[in-house]
Amino acid sequence: MKEKINALSKKQKKLLLRILIAAVLFAAVFAVEKLTQINRLFYLIMYLVPYLIVGYDVLVRSVKNIARGQLFDESFLMSIATVVALVIGEYPESVFVMLFYQTGELFQSIAVEKSRRSISELMDIAPVSARVIRDGDETEVDPEEVVKGDVLVIRPGEKIPVDAIVIDGSSAVDASALTGESAPEDVIPGSRLVSGCVNLTGVLRCEALCEYEDSSVAKILELVEKSSMNKAKSENFITKFAKYYTPAVVVAAVLLALIPSIITKNPSEWIYRALIFLVVSCPCAVVISVPLAYFAGIGSASTKGLLIKGGNFLEALANVKTAVFDKTGTLTHGSFTVTEVLPAEGLTEQRLLALAAGAEYYSNHPLAVSIRNAAKNIRLTSPDNVTEVAGQGIIAEFSGNRVLAGNAVLLRNEGIDFVAQKDDATFVYIAAGDKYAGVIKLEDAPKSEAGEAVSALKKLGVKKTVMLTGDRRMSAQKVADSVGIDEVYYSLMPQDKTAKLSELIEKSKKHEKLFYVGDGINDAPVLSLAHVGIAMGALGSDAAIEAADAVIMDDDVKKLVDLVKTAKKTHRIVTENVVFALAVKFAVLILAAFGFTNMWGGALADVGVAMLCILNSMRMLIKKD
Repeated sequence: MKEKINALSKKQKKLLLRILIAAVLFAAVFAVEKLTQINRLFYLIMYLVPYLIVGYDVLVRSVKNIARGQLFDESFLMSIATVVALVIGEYPESVFVMLFYQTGELFQSIAVEKSRRSISELMDIAPVSARVIRDGDETEVDPEEVVKGDVLVIRPGEKIPVDAIVIDGSSAVDASALTGESAPEDVIPGSRLVSGCVNLTGVLRCEALCEYEDSSVAKILELVEKSSMNKAKSENFITKFAKYYTPAVVVAAVLLALIPSIITKNPSEWIYRALIFLVVSCPCAVVISVPLAYFAGIGSASTKGLLIKGGNFLEALANVKTAVFDKTGTLTHGSFTVTEVLPAEGLTEQRLLALAAGAEYYSNHPLAVSIRNAAKNIRLTSPDNVTEVAGQGIIAEFSGNRVLAGNAVLLRNEGIDFVAQKDDATFVYIAAGDKYAGVIKLEDAPKSEAGEAVSALKKLGVKKTVMLTGDRRMSAQKVADSVGIDEVYYSLMPQDKTAKLSELIEKSKKHEKLFYVGDGINDAPVLSLAHVGIAMGALGSDAAIEAADAVIMDDDVKKLVDLVKTAKKTHRIVTENVVFALAVKFAVLILAAFGFTNMWGGALADVGVAMLCILNSMRMLIKKD
């Protein structure tokens, strides 16, 4: 209990103290009134003490709002209801309503603060300083003073101030604040560092790749800060609803007080009912809980390495019926791996790999790197001489013996007799001397979790999955079949992708949404066009953060499922809050109008409904779905 109180802000602690003091005094005065028979003016003075202690700020806020022309808000409703209750002699009800209202306000403040904390933790990625080598000395400067090309020193426990590349040292880096993944990443010279991550073990010397304003952490913080500006349609509806609802119920309360009073000649009874009507009518349950649900949803997503630019995109994701994917780097790893080794007769797979990896010993080509990775357990001999044939491959010499590694054109030009593969994959053909030695097949393999993610999305209500890719038909179809994609469009140029996505959007029903997910580097136009553009594996990608509506900060395609689940849960909670709050409100308003409830019940109905709706919204911060 003590820890929970200590977690409150100074303002919250002050309000809690006022509520407790006012509650004790209220109980004491109420007991005195029940046990004694004193002048009513004396009771009024006694009840005014707890009333003003707990509610003075509501009265002040109401007066200030009236001066600004903002008549109809919950402060105005509570002030009018409680002040008039005091005037007509309903002292205990007046104090109780104000006391209970302020208890609800405190509860609401704590709930908002809790949901804000998850985003604040993400905001904590901002570095406070940077160590720079200048004129041979280590100087501590503000991150905004770092210049591209500066040499940085990053010690264990310090945040990486700007995007950089390691030039000396090795360490483990914690990127959990950005990606949601707890496993640290090992870095060595040549490794790229993303700003906002934390250096864990060793001292690193790095070269700054950009200035702070262009760094990943600056882009991410800007995204988070602007997320509250993009409101969902339901949030905008609630704002407009409150704008008209509140003055309408005030007018209704005035009419309820006046017309029956004239007819029945019993004004005190109908004024009292009108006051109950005002207390119950306060729209804070809906006005607070709906934005809070979206805010909590965005905060919950941020703890998983999912950044959403606003409640409108979260709302759209809840109604997604078509999921469109880029292929390379999204459904596949974006890098080649050896999938088959097919040696010629008389050779083993190991021997063929040794010949190929030896020939590619010095090459930095992605295919060469993949072949060497496949042969990492084989002892290799470096070539004496290497000749690179542009667009064809490599001719390497080992003690006067030639080894060819390249495409079919290279072997044909060198007069090697072989049969070319008819598959639509990527092949590296090998020849030793003048004889064909075999062929190695390389593919950009699908991610192991891609099929699981696509299947899970369909279970969540996605009716159609589509893949748009610039790759050839056979390789595109093979990936689509392996992960369960329904429709495939291949050999697309960037402008073709945009045209095809426009076509898919036009075919969608009015209330059905479409998301496009890509690697965020070459897909900016398509990301911008989709109802929701999702950048995949975008850690450190400026283009992704700027173009996308939602960003998955690591390369885990399964987090698409978390994204949609979060959106659907948020939408469900918003719907529950609106339906429940309005149903209870209108029911109790009718009861109040016909005299079937008093101010005690009205206050319980108002603040009780608000508390339940706030609690319901806070379920977004529970990690377990």
